[in-house]
Amino acid sequence: MLESIQPAAIVDTILTQNRRVLLVGAPGVGKSTLTTQLAQALCANDRQCWCISADPGSPVFGVPGAVTLGDWQTDRWHVAAMEALCTLDAGRFRLPLVSAVRRLLSKPLNGVVLVDGPGVVRGIVGRELFEGLLEATRADAVLVVTPTVSAPPLVDELRMQTEAEVFLVPAAAHAVRPGKRARARWRTGQWDAYLAEGITQDFDLDELNIIGTPPPREQHHAWTGRQIALLKAQRTMAMGEVQRLQGTRLTVSLPASVSGVDTLLIRNAQHTADGVLETAEPWAAERFDYLPPMDVLPSIQINNGPRPVGRVGAVDVALINGVFGDPLLHVRFQHQQRGLLFDLGSGERLSARIAHRVTDVFISHAHLDHLSGFVSLLRSRIGDFPPCRLYGPPGLARHVAGYLQGVLWDRVGLNAPRFEVMEFDGNTLRHFQLQATQPRPQSGEERAVQAGVIHEEAGFCIRAVLLDHKGTPVVAYALEPDKQIQVRKDRLMARRLKPGPWLGELKKYVSADNYAARIQLPDGSDESVEILAADLLLISPGKRLVYATDLADTVDNRQRLIALAQHAHTFFCEAPFIEAEAEHALRNGHLTTRACAEIANAAGVARLVPFHFSRRHQADPQQIYDELKEVCPRVVVPSTRLFEAAST
Repeated sequence: MLESIQPAAIVDTILTQNRRVLLVGAPGVGKSTLTTQLAQALCANDRQCWCISADPGSPVFGVPGAVTLGDWQTDRWHVAAMEALCTLDAGRFRLPLVSAVRRLLSKPLNGVVLVDGPGVVRGIVGRELFEGLLEATRADAVLVVTPTVSAPPLVDELRMQTEAEVFLVPAAAHAVRPGKRARARWRTGQWDAYLAEGITQDFDLDELNIIGTPPPREQHHAWTGRQIALLKAQRTMAMGEVQRLQGTRLTVSLPASVSGVDTLLIRNAQHTADGVLETAEPWAAERFDYLPPMDVLPSIQINNGPRPVGRVGAVDVALINGVFGDPLLHVRFQHQQRGLLFDLGSGERLSARIAHRVTDVFISHAHLDHLSGFVSLLRSRIGDFPPCRLYGPPGLARHVAGYLQGVLWDRVGLNAPRFEVMEFDGNTLRHFQLQATQPRPQSGEERAVQAGVIHEEAGFCIRAVLLDHKGTPVVAYALEPDKQIQVRKDRLMARRLKPGPWLGELKKYVSADNYAARIQLPDGSDESVEILAADLLLISPGKRLVYATDLADTVDNRQRLIALAQHAHTFFCEAPFIEAEAEHALRNGHLTTRACAEIANAAGVARLVPFHFSRRHQADPQQIYDELKEVCPRVVVPSTRLFEAAST
């Protein structure tokens, strides 16, 4: 039976003896305020009161990202011990949270012990968290703070409790759930106060056990700002914030120097460029859907399956013809009237609006399903347009000239389409010029290619590698944006520096790796780019996109493609055939699902987007995704509903 009780009566009825009490309630009902009021009342009666602050995202006291034990002394909580979690997400990391509470309660505690639980009270996560805390605390009583006594959270679980007494406590009338930003500012203030008088200390990662959910070491930028804990014999010695990771050397801000530690704990709490402590964005967090992009012509009824549409860092991507159609990947630069194409399959869905803005096309090889869309591109280039650059394997200029020679161009005059074709043979890049009215290729310079970079300009470069498609050379490509630079607003505020053009100048110098230059600040002083960048900027590499299709499953192909795709953010890779069709794939120089997934795993990509499926699987495309997911859990899979929609 669930009993109701007023807050003022709790001390005189429920807490007449020393007990362990678990407080449960949704955010914003006044649970933490009630905890403090009970401690004050007990202290006024000369009774000792302990509290475990078990909400790492909104702690009543202590350090955000930790479970903290404190005792009430006169007018405040004094921290006695803490167990680091290095996360603000009580739901996702509920098992570590429950274990931390259990360890803190293993200490001898005389008096009343209050456990201020997280505000996660809904769904499976809420039920599992409540049951875990109830078992870990061995609570004598449960106080459920709720604005609606008739329908409290976890009502079924509460009714089943036979050992602990359960009381419903009405929420305070003035209790209001704080907004997300307000909670972020509050916990950031707590975190900054913890590190306010601190120092920086270096650690060698190779000398520490690393536990939790660490970012990949090669993604050193993902470590910057992360909350960490240093442990010794499983005991939290200190928590800190990563300043930088260089090789294996980790520089950390700490409240005080520590020694003799053996373990580093890191999860997903991070001090971001916005100056707040919040949950770090996953590496592959950008939205990715299987939907028709807005520019795709919806009136054309072609059953090519779902169309992957998403974002990769600073570019938007769309596989125009779907996973079963001819390869045609559109890459659009955000905030620019500019686009790239990877392959030129059927162009029926390619709108003129897209085609007019295409500056460069990167073609894997000249089979018809990869080049038939050239006619659509060609028609869109009639007019006053600059030359469109085409990249591909040897022989591409001859194939493009064939298209141009097949059309009568007597009426276009100076508006004839123009192209620059670059043929890549793995080591050199040969340049050709073509114009519709003069379709014979004009051979230009030939230059050596360094480290596979076939195209480079401000903002990004394109790296290529030559692969084999059953005797046909094909090219795989990597789009590699320059480093991403974010200004840490909290550092600007701390130094009382006003934003202005000088920040753009600072970013420009950093992009050019000119760290010796000096920047004049708003107060008239000047500092080196090196010092300002270390203090004010978060610098991370751009998110790489890799595109590969029509390649045989050979040792050499695997080695070359894995090297190109190493640690890429998004990997578009063909997967035409299921594993049972391995012999057919071998005969035709294609990958199976297993080969595709194994290459993605070996390259350590953040997400795999498979495409170029054989049409023999249109009736059951889910089988392809199931086989891919068995080997590579990072494959992007559409819902069954989208398969059904694509087939109608």
